[in-house]
Amino acid sequence: MSNDLGTSQRALRVAIVGSGPSGFYAAEALFHHEELHVEVGMFERLPAPFGLVRYGVAPDHAKIKNVIKVYEKTMEREGFHYFGNVEIGKDITVHQLRKYYDAVIFAYGAETDRTLNIEGIDLPGSHTATEFVAWYNGHPDFVNHTFDLSQKTAVIIGQGNVAVDVARILAKTPEELQKTDITKYALDQLAESQIKEIHMIGRRGPVQAAFTPIEIREFGQLTDCAPVIDPKSLELSYASQTELEDPKNAPRKKNYTILKDLAKMEAGSKSKRIYIHFRKSPVALYPGEDGHLARVILELNELVGEPGHQKSRGIGEKEEIRAGLFFRSIGYRGLPLAGLPFDEQAGVVPNQKGRVQDAEHISTGLYTVGWIKRGPSGIIGTNKPDSEETVQCLLEDLKHLNPCKNPSTQQLTDLLKKQNIRYVTYEDWKKIDAAEIARGVQAGKPREKFITAEEMLNVLG
Repeated sequence: MSNDLGTSQRALRVAIVGSGPSGFYAAEALFHHEELHVEVGMFERLPAPFGLVRYGVAPDHAKIKNVIKVYEKTMEREGFHYFGNVEIGKDITVHQLRKYYDAVIFAYGAETDRTLNIEGIDLPGSHTATEFVAWYNGHPDFVNHTFDLSQKTAVIIGQGNVAVDVARILAKTPEELQKTDITKYALDQLAESQIKEIHMIGRRGPVQAAFTPIEIREFGQLTDCAPVIDPKSLELSYASQTELEDPKNAPRKKNYTILKDLAKMEAGSKSKRIYIHFRKSPVALYPGEDGHLARVILELNELVGEPGHQKSRGIGEKEEIRAGLFFRSIGYRGLPLAGLPFDEQAGVVPNQKGRVQDAEHISTGLYTVGWIKRGPSGIIGTNKPDSEETVQCLLEDLKHLNPCKNPSTQQLTDLLKKQNIRYVTYEDWKKIDAAEIARGVQAGKPREKFITAEEMLNVLG
């Protein structure tokens, strides 16, 4: 079957579900083909766009957020329509969306955490790292979460960049944070924090840690917190030494050099400590008499397997940290969406190079990008080639797509209005954005975010 999709007679209409980096890179990849006539509708359940760039990147890492300027250029393109405050699967079904678009790209990320099945994981004082990150970044779903910062000791399980962010935010002084876009309520509560010891635990060794050199280096630059690393924990087996020497592992070699430098640092008069542990895994959390988390039990590990494929294995030896706050940062997983197949094991939408696949059958016109496509890996830039690969597949499929019944953005907006859904356009978002920046100027910050959808919509009247 042939059609004239993508021509001047009939533009190709693509819906993108999610407005994080992978969604924007997909949109840009579509517009990049200048001979292609395309209209893109981007749908986001929150009024504000940009996903993890807005709600995941740490407030003290403002430079990383500069990528938003690139995404704004995409939003300004002719043929791009932003629909904020519209939840696919609830406000509009996937089936309804397909009446207005020839293809749908799912870019809604990995919204939940992998679980840690150990005793006591649900005790008061035990949290996921993503809850904390979303809380201090003002994500509307998390503004009412509470974290007991009156505790003296916090334990973080995991050694990716999210774990490092959590440790750093807990370690920083209010002065170090006040010129960032951290939310006021989080800054106020962190200013009262009693935490003096932070323990960051990795189940494998220093060579396998997933943080990036830029992130781990900052532990040596904190105003009132010193890093502590047992030099013995940096000793390497033959397999780990082999991994370190692999030219592909240059960033890990850099990490290792930084860790050795941090281990030599003197604490001086700094009042807080970040302890970095390797080859340890949590096996149980125990409460105190008040029922709140009081003790974290760790098991010591050894590494087994070939270089590049080493796994951690417990050796039966245990140690205890007395701590009242516990964060797990062991990776994200996606959630199913009605109308789409889902791989429960992997936590992704099953796909082949981004083409959604149900069992043996490829679903024509449905595609995935980003974390919901490949799982939670890589940094913001990793999403660019990933999205380009999916868009390439979509363009190869062009002649086989079924043209949608109602190729009209106007008809879609009529439907939203009829259902009383207050969708947010790009013009609307610019007003919300300007209002946040104005609030920030008053507080001496780059911006003061609105923390509920209602507050954002109130700006629009």
